[in-house]
Amino acid sequence: MTNLSPLSVPYRAAQRSVSIVFALAFIAFSGGTALGGFVGALGGAALLGVVVLTIGGYELAYYRRFEYELTPDTLDIRSGVFSRRNREIPYRRIQNVDISRNVAQRLFGLAAVNLETAGGGETEGSLRFVTYEEARRIQKEVARLKRGDTEADASEPDQELLFELNPRELAIVGALSFDMRLPGLVFVFGSSIFPVVTSFVDVPIPTSGVVAATLGLVGFVLLVTAVSWATGFVSAVVNYYGFRLTRVGDELQYERGLLQRYNGSIPIDKLQTLTVEDNPLKRRFGYATLLVETAGYAPGAESSNGSGAAGRGSEAAIPLARRDRVYSLVEELEGVSKPTFERPPSRIRRRYAVRYSLALGAVTLALYGANTLLPQQIPWYLPLVLVPVAAVAGVYQWRHRGHALADDTFVTRNGFWKREIRFVPYYRVQTVIETRTIFQRRWRVSTVTADTAGSLSLVGGDAKAVDIEATAASDLRETLNDRLRASLVARREERRRARQAALGVGATDDPTLDDDRPTDSPTESADTDDSFIWGDAVVGPDEKDESSVEENSESDEEGLRDADPDSHSESDADR
Repeated sequence: MTNLSPLSVPYRAAQRSVSIVFALAFIAFSGGTALGGFVGALGGAALLGVVVLTIGGYELAYYRRFEYELTPDTLDIRSGVFSRRNREIPYRRIQNVDISRNVAQRLFGLAAVNLETAGGGETEGSLRFVTYEEARRIQKEVARLKRGDTEADASEPDQELLFELNPRELAIVGALSFDMRLPGLVFVFGSSIFPVVTSFVDVPIPTSGVVAATLGLVGFVLLVTAVSWATGFVSAVVNYYGFRLTRVGDELQYERGLLQRYNGSIPIDKLQTLTVEDNPLKRRFGYATLLVETAGYAPGAESSNGSGAAGRGSEAAIPLARRDRVYSLVEELEGVSKPTFERPPSRIRRRYAVRYSLALGAVTLALYGANTLLPQQIPWYLPLVLVPVAAVAGVYQWRHRGHALADDTFVTRNGFWKREIRFVPYYRVQTVIETRTIFQRRWRVSTVTADTAGSLSLVGGDAKAVDIEATAASDLRETLNDRLRASLVARREERRRARQAALGVGATDDPTLDDDRPTDSPTESADTDDSFIWGDAVVGPDEKDESSVEENSESDEEGLRDADPDSHSESDADR
């Protein structure tokens, strides 16, 4: 068993102590007079010393009680000061092995290692902290053991640099990035700073009437745009500084970050969805972003527990590149080129225009109501000027929606300001759902959703064919279900052939493994894949079907069965 780095003790103690020490110091010295002057301050200092010693003692005990070991099949972790916890994480269930280092950790040579597994709500295992060299060793060893290499000195797969972000491209990433999370802060700041600015400006600025309201609205929009752009620029530069994407065997490995440095691995066979993302600025200059999603949480972003797991479920494989370069990588990873999309019915353009017009009407009514309650008159009718814009917006929303059925992939496209093109392999589909709102029923359209095991599906990030004809939606649902079954049959056949090749058994050497076994025929596989239709949902077996191969091949060697990356135990976690 191996312990954490000895330097993790003072570092973790300092992390825990900073906020507590500042709070107690403030109480001690601000309340020193009430507690008796010098005696009160001395007592506060003594209390601070006791707290620091207690935290240091706990961290020392944590260090001595935390052990981990890389066994041939699992990563074992034993931890806990007051209550012990023993975990065995099979390598085949590990989705991502991520290394993160902030500025202080890089100064002391420390790193945090986070292990993400399929379907987990939080990080499965976290080593905080080990040396950076040890973190890299763990990352490489887990990858080697997942591949089934039993020799510790086995040569590493060849590395292929897929993408590297140079300084010019990094600047473009920042220039084309916007962060719209600060409008409220900008509003408060602008409303408080506006009177101060007007007091120093000699040019008379109207303070009431239509002109004042118009100037205020324009100024607020410009301020939000400027702050959002500046925030997006800084965030993009800090996040994607030094970005590199490398293909090592059957994994994608990346590194990025300025203040917080990340190194992570993404297994290619665990990819659930590829997403090409852009906005009007990126489309204007011919750029796009490629996001990848696995069944585990995305590497790099912070979670609520501070473990480094991400709640959004995806990670940028390419932060920004020419659109053709992005699609070439999609074709390399999933074997699908840029498809031709089928848009919703043309009458849906009117639906989108009506929807935007109703939204403007609601804003107008709200302003009119506020106008009757407030002593100062406001131009409540201004939103009506944007009614012609609503018609144009409806056309653009319709134009940027669609879906396509490639040979092995379901592709959807949605959004104008943030357009997302999602590529989902058929064998990754868990559930096909057809839904219709009361408004969609009036327009005789439906939405077909292809749900996967990726974490984005928890927050509505699935591939969706929106507002298609109701009759076409039923056909699309059945087609996706059929292609799901066919892809699972083909995938099982491919696994079986790979298992034969690993055992050195030919099709004619062992009748039990012959290609013409009835148990692998498409008809029987489709009858026994446990798919079912319930209401508008078609539930596909996905990984569960593949596990049936494991049950039918008990004569195979145990090591080969355990090395299957999509075994039954993993499918339960994926779900």
